Amino acid sequence: MPKKILLTTAAAIAAAYPFAANGQEDEHEHYDDEIIVTGSPIAHPEHESIIAASVLTKDDLAKRGEASIGELLRREPGVSSTFFGPAASRPVIRGLSGDRVSVLDAGIGSIDASSVSDDHAVAVEPATAERIEIVRGAATLYYGSSAAGGVVNVFDGRIPNKVPEGGVDGGLRTSLGSVDDSVEAAGGFDVKLGSLGAAELVLHADGFYRDTDDYEIPGFAKSERLRALEVAETGSSEVGEALGVVENSDLESKGGSLGGSLVFENGFIGVSGKIIRSNYGVPGAVEEGPGGEEEAVRINLEQERFDLMGELNSAFLIFETTKIRIGYADYIHRELEGAEIGTTFKNEGYEGRIEFIEKEFGNFRGASGVQFKHRDFEAIGDEAFTPPNITDQFGVFTMREYETENFHIQLGGRYEHTSIDARSVGLEREFDAFSVSAGFGVEPSENLFFGVNLLRTERTPAPEELFSDGPHLATNAFELGDPTLGKETARGVETSLHGELGRVSLTVNGFYTDYKDFIALIPNGDEEDGLPVFTFAANDAVFKGFEALAEADLFSVAAFDVTGSAQLDYVRAKFKEDGGDVPRIPPLRSIIGMEATSSHLDLRGEVELADAQNNISAFELPTDSYVLVNLAATWRPGGEDHGLSVQLRADNVTDEDARLHTSFLKETAPLPGRNIKLTLRGVF
Repeated sequence: MPKKILLTTAAAIAAAYPFAANGQEDEHEHYDDEIIVTGSPIAHPEHESIIAASVLTKDDLAKRGEASIGELLRREPGVSSTFFGPAASRPVIRGLSGDRVSVLDAGIGSIDASSVSDDHAVAVEPATAERIEIVRGAATLYYGSSAAGGVVNVFDGRIPNKVPEGGVDGGLRTSLGSVDDSVEAAGGFDVKLGSLGAAELVLHADGFYRDTDDYEIPGFAKSERLRALEVAETGSSEVGEALGVVENSDLESKGGSLGGSLVFENGFIGVSGKIIRSNYGVPGAVEEGPGGEEEAVRINLEQERFDLMGELNSAFLIFETTKIRIGYADYIHRELEGAEIGTTFKNEGYEGRIEFIEKEFGNFRGASGVQFKHRDFEAIGDEAFTPPNITDQFGVFTMREYETENFHIQLGGRYEHTSIDARSVGLEREFDAFSVSAGFGVEPSENLFFGVNLLRTERTPAPEELFSDGPHLATNAFELGDPTLGKETARGVETSLHGELGRVSLTVNGFYTDYKDFIALIPNGDEEDGLPVFTFAANDAVFKGFEALAEADLFSVAAFDVTGSAQLDYVRAKFKEDGGDVPRIPPLRSIIGMEATSSHLDLRGEVELADAQNNISAFELPTDSYVLVNLAATWRPGGEDHGLSVQLRADNVTDEDARLHTSFLKETAPLPGRNIKLTLRGVF
């Protein structure tokens, strides 16, 4: 299927080009794109970013509507998901996940337990997101070790940074889904309360609710390969099949936030409080009950969070802008085995960043900052595979930039000190990590930008990689850490090309990263407590690949403007010593779409093609290719200048059995089957 995917994607681009190139001249300015604030203290438009970064706006997010950040972003170039059911799904960026991909809440961490295990949901709610920025590749320089593979920065606006036009704005959204009988609702508003001297007081409030049943699938929950293996092992065709549904995949979640800011002429300062409550099933996870019967495992998640954020655009000394962001959260989730609590995970912590943007001196400018983090983590119960530990981290970073009309040069560096104290087992580790990067960009014309970024980053091992020692039923493994692990060092090169040819825009990112002591969870052939033993081991590895996205304004017909898009992404990851494959790497994938838009009606269709993944590690099974067809229609009764819209979506129209190779559950939990979703949205 690789040739089929490549040829189909190329054919889509070739077919679009004549319409786009020969159409009327574009009336809009070139590169009418978003400003990116993630990945560098100095913001840049998308097309002038040396790093591979992109933005999803409020309108982009309104067209999607998923229960988790991972599923919301899964169709972005270079992004897949861990998919541990609809509730627990983290982004996978260029084949990297877990502690290497940071999910941020407006610039600082989510302060939860989601990076510890794939069955732990991220405590960042996509229903209230207003903007998401994605950095593909190392963002270690600005966000620390946990951003060694990429960053997803979610902005929900709960601390207002401007006064709403007319004194109030907001929105409401509600939807119904067929595949899991889902009911979802979310809404929020900003309102100007009055003036305090020269400042305006702005209040923000939002909330969400989501309830779903077990989701439906087109066939058996277990893959054909797994069923064949179980039949061969047991000699019986009775293998306890779940047909037509993934059992224990339902969820109920709710939450909200209240925030307020003082907005003045040259900045703002504000605070917010947020609560999240979620109860969801873990597909495939069962424990033996008091009477010997099997009981499904559920997770009951709670988080209370408080934040402070401010920005001052007022010159002092050599600085022109100061930004501050501090958050504190108390997180707990209980893994329920029937009515009993099996394991409790607690994480209390705080994190903060202060950034100083310098004044421009000729063609030179710069920015520096500090970041600090405290994490007090504890797991209690039958599946406490990681001992209690306290992590303290402090980092300082700086970036220098030289820019002319056509050339961009960036130099950056970070020093980070981390101490990890596992007090219950008497172990403590300290690390000093240094990371540097050098980037060069050239813009030979207003329609073309090419960038190259060289990097050397160091990542501190996560506590679970150092200290794990116990059964982890979610991943069906007995996990063993290695307290002697050292830093993981990456040396790499990344390239970015942004161009426009008539009405066709093209973005291509390439990367090659050579890892020294890449830490991976690898089976060692032993068994413990009836589970295969997996150890966190350090081996040299190489990751390479690319993402490409082409978009075109094709033609107009009647009241509709027709556009097309085609994207392609690929990752290849191998260990250097034995040439073996790194586990859970996504296959070659393409998404081809076409959209017709008018003032009252938008129509979109897309096809997602994923190749089979046969480059597998020990104890992995291959994953079959799949083709997903998605359709959507959005009707705006009052036109595009009015805030009311109705969307009808049909996902996986052909009811395809599709499994993500990046998921631990791929053999027992395919993606949802055909889903018809109706969404009503109002903006005021």
